Amino acid sequence: MTAVSAPPVAAARPPLPVSERRARALLLFCVLTVAVCGFVYELVIIALGTYLFGNSIFQVSIVLASFVSSMGLGALLAKPMLGRAVEAFVAVEAAVALAGGSSAMLLYASFAWLDLYQPTMIVVAALIGVLVGCEIPLLMSLLGRLGRREPGSSVADLLAADYLGAVVAGLAFPFLILPFLGQIQGALAVGAVNSLAGLLILWLFARELTRRARVVASAALVAVLGALALAAALAAPFEVSARQSLYDDPIVHSERTRYQDVVMTHERGTDDLRLFLNGDLQFSSKDEYRYHESLVHPAMAGRHRSVLVLGGGDGLALRELLRYPDLRRAVEVELDPRMLDLARHDQRLAELNGRSLFDPRVEVVQGDAFSWLRSRAERFDVVLLDFPDPDDAGTAKLYSAEMYELVRAALAPGGRVVVQAGSPYFAPEAFWSIERTLRTAGLHTRPYHVDVPSFGDWGFVMAAVGGPPALELAAPAPLRFLDRGVLEAAARFPRDRSRLPVEPSTLDRPRILEYERRGWRDY
Repeated sequence: MTAVSAPPVAAARPPLPVSERRARALLLFCVLTVAVCGFVYELVIIALGTYLFGNSIFQVSIVLASFVSSMGLGALLAKPMLGRAVEAFVAVEAAVALAGGSSAMLLYASFAWLDLYQPTMIVVAALIGVLVGCEIPLLMSLLGRLGRREPGSSVADLLAADYLGAVVAGLAFPFLILPFLGQIQGALAVGAVNSLAGLLILWLFARELTRRARVVASAALVAVLGALALAAALAAPFEVSARQSLYDDPIVHSERTRYQDVVMTHERGTDDLRLFLNGDLQFSSKDEYRYHESLVHPAMAGRHRSVLVLGGGDGLALRELLRYPDLRRAVEVELDPRMLDLARHDQRLAELNGRSLFDPRVEVVQGDAFSWLRSRAERFDVVLLDFPDPDDAGTAKLYSAEMYELVRAALAPGGRVVVQAGSPYFAPEAFWSIERTLRTAGLHTRPYHVDVPSFGDWGFVMAAVGGPPALELAAPAPLRFLDRGVLEAAARFPRDRSRLPVEPSTLDRPRILEYERRGWRDY
């Protein structure tokens, strides 16, 4: 009779420090945590790129393509590490904590001092993507060591935790991380969370490692936490230094609101106060009157008892409107409440705008102009659109045919609308696309342009329903810049900047973004 050898018995794994059920729950919590961290790093890179460059569609597309494709590569690279999943996961968490935690500082430095933001953004997104891609296979391997559940059930649990992490990150980033920590401190804090996730796994599976391996892994994670803490302590002076390097004059006010990056500079020994939103110059106090007189007064040449101002939260357009004693009501609609607070309470800005937001004729509304117009049936004699340039998806909708159709509906009979339309010299396609879009919305247009030294050649488009409005001036007192002769010349465009055969911009096809990008690319 032939002896039958018993099947080999798998080597027993060392016991866990907690029950198998609790270990499984902790491991799934770790999956959720690292998913939150990975998504937050993506959002930090996208948000920083949008603040610095605008064109959010481009930033989102490039970051997602780099990040997600690299995650696939990371998943493949994790295969040889599955046999030593604990050590590999701890090493990956230490690396992703450093790379992701320092990502905002590295990107800010590359923009401020090296002028290498775009390539750095791609490299950082790809590196973090590779590391994040390694995490799930390693965690899946560790999850398979807990109990005898069906593989499909374990995969379902892991994916559910991973997807839930995306939801948590999507809510936490705009409502908690960005407003309370900002991008630099937020990324560093999330890096610390990655390190803690590594420590959690190390604690759960410590008995599978040698004493030397446990000491080395623990020391590495603690060192990463120390490096992140040091970076957090240096973050404030770093940000001040990096931000100041972007501006010629000393920064006198800087904050990142829920909607935008707000910076004011003031040149020493002069009265040159400048406002920047997301890095773009909004005005210089040396010549802003040229811009605001040209925006406001031609449209005020007719009936103007009620006026709607969309954007222009700095209060400077309101200052010009309030020159008219027969103005009865001006409604100011501004998205960013912090911009309104600055216009009211910052002494420098309040003096420049003549404390216009405190005038009893002014009603201030904090809200999105597009949504506000859709919900109101009120009509106005004059509508002023004083928005930032359309260099991202959020502002592009404010230059769409759908927006201008809402504006047309808000015009009283004989009413006029005027739009700041950018530079017909530097971005001629964008300028003429705005004019074409107004015509597509059923308005008759009158484009004009003036010289604003801080901006260069700058354009506006006035429009009305019944026919092209006349360019006239009926200001109650002489203005600093604009007069009839200047206005007459403003309506003339040189041959190299005449009307172009461009397309209108819509919500579905925001062509203005590409026109704007092409126009300013070489400047």
